[in-house]
Amino acid sequence: MVDPNKKKDDKVKSMFGRVVINPSPKVQDYILDFSLTISSSSSFIAKFTPFDFDDLRRHHKCHDKAKPVSVCDDFPPNFPPPETNTTLTLCVDQNGCCNFTTVQAAVDAVPNLSMKRTVIWINSGMYYEKVIIPKTKPNITFQGQGYTATAIAWNDTAFSANGTSYSGSVQVFSTNFIAKNLSFMNVAPRPRPGYVGAQAVAFRIAGDRAAFWGCGFFGAQDTLHDDRGRHYFKDCYIQGSMDFIYGNGKSLYEDCQMLSMANPVAQGSKSVSGAVTAHGRGSADENSGFAFVNCSVGGTGRIWLGRAWRPFSRVVFAFTSMTDIIAPEGWNDFNDPTRDQSVFYGEYKCTGAGAVMKGRAPYVQSLNDTQASLFLNTSFIDGDQWLLSYDS
Repeated sequence: MVDPNKKKDDKVKSMFGRVVINPSPKVQDYILDFSLTISSSSSFIAKFTPFDFDDLRRHHKCHDKAKPVSVCDDFPPNFPPPETNTTLTLCVDQNGCCNFTTVQAAVDAVPNLSMKRTVIWINSGMYYEKVIIPKTKPNITFQGQGYTATAIAWNDTAFSANGTSYSGSVQVFSTNFIAKNLSFMNVAPRPRPGYVGAQAVAFRIAGDRAAFWGCGFFGAQDTLHDDRGRHYFKDCYIQGSMDFIYGNGKSLYEDCQMLSMANPVAQGSKSVSGAVTAHGRGSADENSGFAFVNCSVGGTGRIWLGRAWRPFSRVVFAFTSMTDIIAPEGWNDFNDPTRDQSVFYGEYKCTGAGAVMKGRAPYVQSLNDTQASLFLNTSFIDGDQWLLSYDS
């Protein structure tokens, strides 16, 4: 008789190849649960969910069988490049082919308060670790090998981390952070209905002037904590269920895909099972908000575009395609009608079955050209002052 635990172990190893090094049984359970969730929710998820884990192996070169083969044989020569007056490059590879085998070790090696741009080049693989970049480490770039090839994952929840904000698999508190071509995951299991403390953040950005190109953010619920500061997201993929982009940041999301994993609802039901955003602007004096331009929203469930986490919540969707998972009212005031007069929720030239404005909540605005112009480009986040200096 085959040991059922061995069958589970074999399935995890087959799914992840060699990228998770000797995971504990509990970690295997978390990874297996998460992977089954994201792979079976819908055809939309099956189409866009990354991590064909066979592709995580970067060594496809054919070697002469007569010669001993090292996993580092086809590693780029003369890498990382030498330090310059403006740039320091550190290299992370699980097989020990360069400076570090973990991302956090590379972060720890960055000189405090360095004015140089430190590029942390992260090879293909799943890096199962919790990563924190403190305020003393500005000007860091995470450079992955593609968001379907390089990922950082952990499994904290609000309960295990003593707060939702602290559950983030990766947390950035420094300024001038950049991430390119990698994914951030929280692989804690999807919570059971009514379970307290199950919120699980994949990424928390709490520093000013951050930019993300071609990144993936994967979680079952509160995936991306866009906490505070000015941020730019380009060609990113963000997956979750309830409030899966939340915080009080001032951020522009451009050409991004938002995928709902909310529970399906019965046909004809008016119940709502998820929300894309929960912006936390607390007063009219706070200069924050989320703007989504040329994006798409799809997936499962019946969801809102946003909930008014704080009374002056501000979110705009422009030129965004929306499937019919969007509830007709579109938005929610957090069940507090006093917020109807202070929130700013706007839509502009969106398309798809979910973008029909008829039936929207009365406090939602269909923006005119002048109103929308404030949210449509990087001037919304003062990008002319800082973003142009980033090599995108």
